[in-house]
Amino acid sequence: MKEITIGTKASAQMPVTEERTAKAVGSGSLHVFATPMMAALMEEAACNAVAAFLEDGETTVGTELNIRHTAATPVGLTVTAEAEITAVNGREIALNVTARDDAGEIGCGTHKRFVVYAQRFQEKTDGRGK
Repeated sequence: MKEITIGTKASAQMPVTEERTAKAVGSGSLHVFATPMMAALMEEAACNAVAAFLEDGETTVGTELNIRHTAATPVGLTVTAEAEITAVNGREIALNVTARDDAGEIGCGTHKRFVVYAQRFQEKTDGRGK
């Protein structure tokens, strides 16, 4: 892992389609952007923020996500999530995450990711339950 710069930001975007609504993913009954989709988009933005600091064979895994979904987004709008690195403790990276649609902020929170060696992590995980 390269030295990580506090304050590094990155984003990710996702159009709100019917397949990404609460009704479609099973997290509610309405045709609005699903909270699990917002969480995934925030994690994607966080991955983008740390990507430049990873060495060959490294990746990150999410270890904590504490978010609030504060406004509903209808089908047809685009949601943009942004992540900002706020702290580094060894291999643990803390980030602030936000999500916005065309009308304003729809969610915010904090997220932690941990740097791992991808192959070793996958092999260990694949061995669970065997």
